[in-house]
Amino acid sequence: MSALNSESAKDMSAPDMATAAVLIKSTPVPEGSKTIKGYDFDQGVDYSALLDSYLTTGFQASHFGRAVEIVNHMRAWRLSDEPITDLDAEEDRDPEYRNNVKCKIFLGYTSNLVSSGIRETIKYLVKARHVDVLVSSAGGVEEDFIKCLGSTYLGRFHMQGKELRAKGLNRIGNLLVPNDNYCKFEDWIIPIFDQMLKEQKEQGIVWTPSKMIRRLGKEINHPDSIYYWAYKNDIPVYCPAITDGSLGDMLYFHSYRSPGLVVDLVQDIRAVNSEA
Repeated sequence: MSALNSESAKDMSAPDMATAAVLIKSTPVPEGSKTIKGYDFDQGVDYSALLDSYLTTGFQASHFGRAVEIVNHMRAWRLSDEPITDLDAEEDRDPEYRNNVKCKIFLGYTSNLVSSGIRETIKYLVKARHVDVLVSSAGGVEEDFIKCLGSTYLGRFHMQGKELRAKGLNRIGNLLVPNDNYCKFEDWIIPIFDQMLKEQKEQGIVWTPSKMIRRLGKEINHPDSIYYWAYKNDIPVYCPAITDGSLGDMLYFHSYRSPGLVVDLVQDIRAVNSEA
């Protein structure tokens, strides 16, 4: 090969630095790594298999699939799955007892989920006793009762709050709630507060947020309500920020109309810690 041909071949070769950066050799993928593969609709529509495929779909679908795995593990877990240790008390060593001890499932959520159609999913979980304890924001409590008294409608995210307010409409994301619904809520809840105050004075009842929510669930007596089913199934509902919303407004107005109703948050802090 001539010197000229040798130079030409050298010029046609990729620079070593570029080759090293782009064509870096892969290390072996960790053993057990899942291969990305989506659902094969040629096999027909199998909803169970479709949901299972989320785990290997990638992106957010895989996070959803992992969440499903965690939930299924919580539902299947028994104390008997764990080895007995020297720290276990004698009664905790009984095989039958260990086989009957299940995972206590807490479900926590915020008001936007109850304002939306996810409310019906939460209601189903409570009605079917798939959860043991609920923890909600104040809006997640009041919106459930308000939706029993009036409908929430689909709007658009870009609708201007100022213009809607002038029409007596409230926007939650792309949801619209007529202000009349909150007026109905006040008309419904104030007499209940009156009765709770009466029972506090006459029977010495110490109201807590969880006791109040249980009472409201009983009073709403509506099969669409999350808290009706929590009351029916004796599932406790904790709301540490009970005054942070329309419920707080109602308690505020009631304190002027009929002063004296006390809601003790400290008892619920003890109770929710004991649940855990």
